[in-house]
Amino acid sequence: MTRPHKRSFTLRRRGRTPVWLRLLWRVGLAGALIAIALFGHWFDRDGLRDNIDGAISFLDVLYFTMITVTTVGYGDIVPVTTQARMFDTFVVTPVRLFVWIIFLGTAYDFLLKNVWDRWRMTVIQRHLHGHVVVAGYGTSGAEAVDELVKRGADPETIVVIDDRTVALDAAEARGTTVMQGDATRNAALEAAQLARARALIVAAGRDDTSILIVLTARGLAPRVPISVVIKSHDNEAIARQAGADTVINPASLAGVLLAGSTHGAHIASYLADLAAADGQVVLHERAVTSAEVGIPLSEIRTGLGHRIYRGDRSFGFWEAETQRLEPGDLIVEAVQRVHAEPAT
Repeated sequence: MTRPHKRSFTLRRRGRTPVWLRLLWRVGLAGALIAIALFGHWFDRDGLRDNIDGAISFLDVLYFTMITVTTVGYGDIVPVTTQARMFDTFVVTPVRLFVWIIFLGTAYDFLLKNVWDRWRMTVIQRHLHGHVVVAGYGTSGAEAVDELVKRGADPETIVVIDDRTVALDAAEARGTTVMQGDATRNAALEAAQLARARALIVAAGRDDTSILIVLTARGLAPRVPISVVIKSHDNEAIARQAGADTVINPASLAGVLLAGSTHGAHIASYLADLAAADGQVVLHERAVTSAEVGIPLSEIRTGLGHRIYRGDRSFGFWEAETQRLEPGDLIVEAVQRVHAEPAT
C-alpha cells in the first residue's frame, strides 16, 4: 500500500529569544570570524604584496580581508609567501564559507522563510473544503482520527490542531494535515478554514478548554457540526449550551456498555460493532429520499431504520410519527458494512 503523501503547516509561537537578539548574535558571530581573518592578515602583512603602490597599510589589510572573505579577490593585493597562502587556504576560505552560511541562514529565517510559510499555508488552505478539524490529539483525538481513516477518510482531509510538538509529530506520521496553535483562539480555527469544514471534533483533554473551543468555533462557523468529549457529567449541559451538537462522555458510554452487558452477553458487543468502523454493521445517517416520502420507516430498503429526526425532535421506530416519512426527515439506520465508507 502506498503511504499517503504528508503535508503540514505550522503556526509557530514566538521564541523566547527576541528577534533583534538573534540577529545581533549572528552579526556578532560573522564579525568575530572576519576579525580572525583581519588580524591574521595584519600580523602576517609582510606576506602580502600591493600591486598598486607596493606598501601595505592597515586599510589595505582591512580592504583585502573584506574582499577575500566576500569574494575571491581582485588581484590588486595578493599573498606572496607560502605562509600567507596557507593562511588564506585553511583559515580565510572556511571563514568565507561560514560567513556566507550565516548570511544565507539569516536571510532565510528573517525574510524567505516567512514568505515561504505564508505561501505554503495559502496553498493548503485553498484546498481545504469538506475536511474534518480535530482540536486536540490526545487519546480521544488520536482514536477519532484512526476511526475516520478506517471509515475511508483521506488523512490529508483531516486537520489536527494542537500546541504540543510531540502530538503533532504523531498526527503527521498518521498522514494528517497538522497545525500548531491554540484552538481556543479565532486565528487558529480560521487558519484551519473551519467555516468550510464538514465537522469539528473537540478532544482537548480538559472540559473547560473543550467548552471554550466549542464557543469559539460556534461563533466562527454556526452551521458546522461540533462533537466534543466531556469528562464530567455536570459539564455536558454547558457544552450543549456552548453550541456542541454531540456531547460524548467516555465514562458514561463505558457505563452504558457495562450495564448493557448485564442484560445479555451479546448486547455490548453489538453496540461496539455498530460503533466501530471495522464492524459488520454500521449506523448511517441520511436524508429521506423523495421516493420514501409517505412510507413508514419500517419499509425503507437501504437498511434497518431505528430513528428519524424531524426538525429539532427525534422519533423512534415504535412511535406513530415514523409511520409516515416527510420531506426533510433525517433517517438513522443500521446497514451492513460491505466495504469502507467513501470519504465525503
